[in-house]
Amino acid sequence: MFKDWFERYAWDTVVRDIQETTPQRVEQALATSKRSLDDFKALISPAALPYLEPMAQQSRQLTQRRFGKTIQMYAPLYLSNECQNICTYCAFSLDNKIRRKTLTDEEILIEAQAIKQLGYDHVLLVTGEANQTVGVAYIQHAIRLIRPLFAHISMEVQPLDLPEYKTLIAEGLHTVLVYQETYHEETYKTHHPKGKKSNFRYRLDTPDRLGKAGIHKMGLGALLGLEDWRADSFFTALHLQYLQKTYWQSKYSISFPRLRPIQLTDEVHRFKSCMSDRELVQLICAYRLFNEDVELSLSTRETPRFRDHLIQLGITSMSAGSKTNPGGYAVEPESLEQFEISDERTPAQISSVIRNQGYVPVWKDWDPSFV
Repeated sequence: MFKDWFERYAWDTVVRDIQETTPQRVEQALATSKRSLDDFKALISPAALPYLEPMAQQSRQLTQRRFGKTIQMYAPLYLSNECQNICTYCAFSLDNKIRRKTLTDEEILIEAQAIKQLGYDHVLLVTGEANQTVGVAYIQHAIRLIRPLFAHISMEVQPLDLPEYKTLIAEGLHTVLVYQETYHEETYKTHHPKGKKSNFRYRLDTPDRLGKAGIHKMGLGALLGLEDWRADSFFTALHLQYLQKTYWQSKYSISFPRLRPIQLTDEVHRFKSCMSDRELVQLICAYRLFNEDVELSLSTRETPRFRDHLIQLGITSMSAGSKTNPGGYAVEPESLEQFEISDERTPAQISSVIRNQGYVPVWKDWDPSFV
């Protein structure tokens, strides 16, 4: 289990090691072709920022060699904003007095058809964490409804038990995204005071259950802004390395969700930014230099200019035209979003940007689309 690897490292020691990295150590990490976790620590350190250009050049070369000049496209389909957890950073939090909505069968099909008409063949199902309302039976039924429309179905919902994952995989589920939010256990408890999500260890063990269930692909990540982003990224890389060694049959992706403003009942709650655009570029390039095979995904949380810049620097997957509210595409466009979108361009506009940079947008999965 990953917890055995996780417990070998002390958070404060990791933070100190990263902060004390020297330029010479960064140059050593850049010079080697097979990089270790210690090299990754050097590449995400403050000392590595002046080396961003050579990092970006290597990241571009490695990405094109492994993935070709392709960008995989996907869209989220929010099924429900009902949630039994309290999370301090999420508009769907139980203590936020909003109108809750869960899509009916008819509404699911309307939303799915709207996404299909945008050109997508890869959809990401998203719900709040409410087992009684949007539990396994509901998700299983939703997959059955939309399976004829999409070649690739992903999911970002509450962590499930091993038999439940097996049930959904048998229905046609390909990918599961499960972010730890933060690997700092005390900070995790502060931001998740109530609900099943407050169980740090259960969430930490979720990728192990997915691997044992035989999932095709799983997505990892930390919510950048809850804690020291460098330390959280190190533990994400550690988690990735463990999973690839243990469940080598599965594919893996990393996402980079930076905290965005959320609309609470009576106010807009904003989080202090702790990560600059340059630092996010640094992190993305560091992941690529550390691992040539992992897919790297960037959502519409980021600005158009920033996302355009990242197309050639290591990103392999992007969303476009995303709606983060149940019914947001066609059923009920004005319902409350989970977080604010920065890039509001249509999938067609994003596709044009990708092609203008010499890349090919891929609307399902990679296999038939290498160039």
